[in-house]
Amino acid sequence: MGVPTKVLFVCIGNSCRSQMAEALARHSARDTMEVASAGLSPLGFVAPPTRAVLAERGIASDGQTSKGLGEIIRFQPDLIINMSGYNGRGKFGDYDFEDWDVEDPYGDDLATYRRICDDIEARIADLSARLRAKNHSGAPE
Repeated sequence: MGVPTKVLFVCIGNSCRSQMAEALARHSARDTMEVASAGLSPLGFVAPPTRAVLAERGIASDGQTSKGLGEIIRFQPDLIINMSGYNGRGKFGDYDFEDWDVEDPYGDDLATYRRICDDIEARIADLSARLRAKNHSGAPE
């Protein structure tokens, strides 16, 4: 297995979706991904329902904080996963990116957070499988 792919998860506030993705990937895909998250307009906090839904699943989010796109420079990702709802073309310079259409749960009920967390978890499993296959095939990252 090669070196884990550095993946930066981005949403709008870096309070819900990208925070879920960071925690989920760190928990279940550390063999294929080194992860961080950021927001286009960071709210400065992780939404309590985000932490609650992750805790229900036994997934730690300790130490995760809401931060901005300066993470791109600091983290130097191999891949950006854009969940902002805006087309990533032109937003991330020369970085490889994927646009994921993931609903924003901010301000909604716990059931919505849980459903979105399920969606993100499935997408991360798929991404991890693709990265694992790419590493096994010897294809360049």
